[in-house]
Amino acid sequence: MINRLQKISDTVWEVPTSYKQGMRVPARIFGTRSLIEGMDAGVFEQISNVACLPGIEGYACCMPDGHRGYGFPIGGVAAMRVEDGVISPGGIGFDINCGMRLVTTSLTHADIKRHMSVLVDRLFARVPAGVGVSGFLRMDKRQFREIMTDGAHWCVENGYGWPEDLERTEENGRIAEADPDMISNKAIERGLDQIGTLGSGNHYLEIQVVKESNIFDKAMAERFGLFPEQVVVMFHCGSRGFGHQVASDYLVTFLDAMPKNQLKVPDRELACAPISSPEGQSYLKAMRCAINMSFANRQMILHRLREVFSQVLGKTAEELEMHQVYDVAHNTAKIEEQLINGKPQKLVVHRKGSTRAFDGQPVIIGGSMETGSYLLTGLPSAAQSFFSTAHGAGRRMSRTQARKQYDGRALLAQMKENGIYVRSASLQGLAEEAGGAYKDVDEVVKSTEMAGLSKRVARFVPVGNIKG
Repeated sequence: MINRLQKISDTVWEVPTSYKQGMRVPARIFGTRSLIEGMDAGVFEQISNVACLPGIEGYACCMPDGHRGYGFPIGGVAAMRVEDGVISPGGIGFDINCGMRLVTTSLTHADIKRHMSVLVDRLFARVPAGVGVSGFLRMDKRQFREIMTDGAHWCVENGYGWPEDLERTEENGRIAEADPDMISNKAIERGLDQIGTLGSGNHYLEIQVVKESNIFDKAMAERFGLFPEQVVVMFHCGSRGFGHQVASDYLVTFLDAMPKNQLKVPDRELACAPISSPEGQSYLKAMRCAINMSFANRQMILHRLREVFSQVLGKTAEELEMHQVYDVAHNTAKIEEQLINGKPQKLVVHRKGSTRAFDGQPVIIGGSMETGSYLLTGLPSAAQSFFSTAHGAGRRMSRTQARKQYDGRALLAQMKENGIYVRSASLQGLAEEAGGAYKDVDEVVKSTEMAGLSKRVARFVPVGNIKG
């Protein structure tokens, strides 16, 4: 496939509009040659299909961690003009506002080595992980509706967090214009008991260490409160079954409404509606409810995290300086004003498995549980991707293939031998998330820097892990 791409630079490759009939704009894929060559054919087909959608501006983009998804590839980005563009649940994903949260501490690795197994075991007990798990928070439908509109603010106002957490969360932990009336009863039933849970798949909570050799920008690292041998905690989760149901509900609605809206797409997984249509507006309001639920979910996990560290180490979370660095969202569509040909234009930017990366904004990129993760910052030159960058290492093999290739029990023992204490909801799920099932996160991150999408600040090494 790479022979059919136009090389723009060492890390930018273009699929021309001549590649497929109906493409309205070219597609651009970011990554080194080796990453591009390793991408499955579905990435190129899907991103060129995205380039066929009405109202798309500039380019359909795919990040270096790109791999096949539903409708859009994971790592897909598309900016739609508000006045004539469409919105597509396939460009946001089923796990709406799946995202990352990074927390610092005043602890060093030496401080917690002897406590590691207790910390991980307690966290595994207090932060439910796995398929179908329920959280400790019990609420009625009225309270859940409040969470749909108030997000992480509801948690902080009810004693589950610090006011500063909101300042360090994308959208301040609450996106406006969410409307619970656009949510089905089935979605509410699925989400009602899921606040404060990790879920399954690639979701995790990880205790990590900052090595001095892995600090790339000392001044910026200090600004974010990082220092050598420091213990930090990172976790990755989203809106669970609630977001999945919201996406499922509106895919059906959009498929039914497409003939009325005179829309045709090259793949039914790209079911869409005009942004200005009643269906498009309803989905935007419903999706924002799922964004807010997810912010609340991660806020509640942070509260549990602080509780466990405090109990095990005998100091308050304040004394342990457990400050949030940032919470970044993946899997969203947001109305943003960006410069197009020197003029401000309102766009609905779909980011699926992609991180917003405005100039100076913290960017958190999670690696596999065996390798490491990164903190970066956005760059002005990320305007070329509508201020978007990678969100993780990105899969290089399917879950089925990973289960065939890796043994969960052997992997557990190997990670322990390598200094990573792990608790997992299932050995099969652990095998699916083996490091070898993912791309090289170092190359993915290096690609984003070379392409001018984001800049490395520090790399974190895992020492304790909880997997769904």
